[in-house]
Amino acid sequence: MDVQGLVAQAREGRPRAVARLISLVEGASPQLREVMAALAPLTGGAYVVGLTGSPGVGKSTSTSALVTAYRKRGKRVGVLAVDPSSPFSGGALLGDRVRMSEHASDPGVYIRSMATRGHLGGLAWAAPQAIRVLDAADCEVIFVETVGVGQSEVEIAAQADTSVVLLAPGMGDGIQAAKAGILEIGDVYVVNKADREGADATARELNHMLGLGAPRAPGDWRPPIVKTVAARAEGVEEVVEALEKHRAWMEERGVLAERRLRRAALEVEHIAVTALRERIGDLSGDQHLDALAERIVAGALDPYAAADELIAGLTNRL
Repeated sequence: MDVQGLVAQAREGRPRAVARLISLVEGASPQLREVMAALAPLTGGAYVVGLTGSPGVGKSTSTSALVTAYRKRGKRVGVLAVDPSSPFSGGALLGDRVRMSEHASDPGVYIRSMATRGHLGGLAWAAPQAIRVLDAADCEVIFVETVGVGQSEVEIAAQADTSVVLLAPGMGDGIQAAKAGILEIGDVYVVNKADREGADATARELNHMLGLGAPRAPGDWRPPIVKTVAARAEGVEEVVEALEKHRAWMEERGVLAERRLRRAALEVEHIAVTALRERIGDLSGDQHLDALAERIVAGALDPYAAADELIAGLTNRL
């Protein structure tokens, strides 16, 4: 496969080339390293927005409304909708793409569903590389919508420039947000379905919980709470304004550069740990590993010391 040709076509906005590149990423193709090397000098311009929240709060509808709002501003938009994996095929259930079908014919929008394939944290394991593909394909804004599985959602904070947490009235979401730990990761909070009874109470409860956190210094970012009815596009422009204000604040304070550095470091760490795990997996049945296991069972060695010995052996092999 001509990787350079695919990258050039993706830069021209050809959706088939973008799809092929993301498929190479998802499939951990032998050409993955070549793809990433070709994309590296073309990335860094996209604004990545993560959307998370419990099932039923309207993440897909909100994402679709935000795509419409940014398209009106002339922005090229990419969407990674991370779906739970089908227990039968292992692929994405594609529910989010069905809900965003109104953008299917827009050449300025690229939507891709990705399966988690058992990966925890609300994201697919290949999401960081897929974001890189969309960035290189000249998407100016990239929305990453997580699975919506509750208490494993916090990984989005490490992958996005800005994290949006969606809640809805009548779902006990204020308490659930505190339990799930997503009160700490949100940069913008959205109370969707605000035409329902209890929306004002949900916003007040959320505002109170945010006030219980660590005190903020003057000039620190205070996450705004925006009420929306995404199905009718009500309040969506206010969300866009909040996103742009947060982006401007991050650029002014150097926070955006810090987040992207941290994101790159985590990506490198993940790749390195995955490679080491594969090396350790190759040791299943290895005599040295079996001998260490026998000493642990016999009480002659503790697991930490055994791990140190195993790592030392792996290091000598590298």
